[in-house]
Amino acid sequence: MLPIKEELEQRWLSFQNSNENVFKLIDKWKANFYCWFDPTADSLHLWNFIGFMVAVHLMKRWNKYIALTGGATGMIWDPGWKNTERDFLSEKILNENQKRITTQMTSILKNLEWFTWEKFKFDFANNKDFYKNVWYLDFLRDVWKYITVNNMIAKDTVKKRIEDPSKSISYTEFSYMLLQGYDFVNLFKEKNITLQIGWQDQWWNLVTWIELIRKKYNEDVNVLTWPLITDVSWKKFGKSEWNAIWLDKNKTSPYEIYQYFMNTADNDLARYLKMLTLINIDEIDDIVKNHLSKPENRKWQKILAYKVVEIIHGEEEATLAEKISNFMFWNPFERINTLKQLNDDNINAFKNAVWWFDFTSENLFETLVKSGLEKSNSNARSSVKSWSIFINEEKINDFNFKIEKHFINNEILLIRKWKKNFRLITKIN
Repeated sequence: MLPIKEELEQRWLSFQNSNENVFKLIDKWKANFYCWFDPTADSLHLWNFIGFMVAVHLMKRWNKYIALTGGATGMIWDPGWKNTERDFLSEKILNENQKRITTQMTSILKNLEWFTWEKFKFDFANNKDFYKNVWYLDFLRDVWKYITVNNMIAKDTVKKRIEDPSKSISYTEFSYMLLQGYDFVNLFKEKNITLQIGWQDQWWNLVTWIELIRKKYNEDVNVLTWPLITDVSWKKFGKSEWNAIWLDKNKTSPYEIYQYFMNTADNDLARYLKMLTLINIDEIDDIVKNHLSKPENRKWQKILAYKVVEIIHGEEEATLAEKISNFMFWNPFERINTLKQLNDDNINAFKNAVWWFDFTSENLFETLVKSGLEKSNSNARSSVKSWSIFINEEKINDFNFKIEKHFINNEILLIRKWKKNFRLITKIN
């Protein structure tokens, strides 16, 4: 195993650190650490997944990981780079989001082949618990006393809101960074956490709380950041044109994640393989070298897509996503054989990836029109006559073809026009 400094640097997962000595502590199993997630949504997304992979590399070196969900900080929002204050979420929604994120992270950890609860140190915390018995005046004396307003308003994300009257910041949002800092103080005091990891744009917040712990307890702690990631087109990693790529399969299907990485540009391939998989670095270098000799095969995009889905959703979902992706390129026999082996969950996954509809009409032409493969009954008639329509991969030339008799396992049927225009029909039982 490489020293952690070299591992993180080669995997594009290291940006800043408060002290080079932190890497020695990690390698010596002496850097219990945490990373936080505010439960402002009911799922983490691909942007968070990078931090999760940093945590995995630290855990592999026997350092304890505390995944901190912000039940308290989530109630007031991080001012971040937003121009205006956002609406608060109710405590009930935040609690539900926190539970879902905890379940999600537990599931992802179980997908790691080498991870066992007995072998590796991992736990959850909720910063809402830190404030149950804290009196406001005590907080002012124990935290505010050590942090100057001068430093707080110098932070870029706060400064721009203060300077522009149309983008003012409330005292509530302004105090967010104090709560965030108090997280580190509590985890240091109660759980001997000596390292916080986070995005590079959180650097100011992170180093501020190093100073707070030094002043309060005369002890040294550290922070470590990973870089903000964009693809070759300078688009923020993990963001689609409309929304985030979620780690909850009910919000973003495993197939959609698979396809996201199948579309990885060649120039991003090495970086993503190193950041988001646990494949050996030397092996990745060989992979990319071989890929560049025949990039049109997209063989290594397939490996990247499979490995990421496998970590997030498990081997079964990764295999299914791969099958769906390959579906249109298989020969007819493989295609139908795959449909015969699908269970109900698999069918739903296929339905979400391939255009589908419920069976309502025995009439072949009406079905073709409803499917969107044809614009009218007359067009459908012409296509059948010209042998361009396939039902379950058999050419159809019978105007009176009875669809209901040909459902696979009495629940699903495949229509194809020409080579790659597919529709799935499911039977309503």
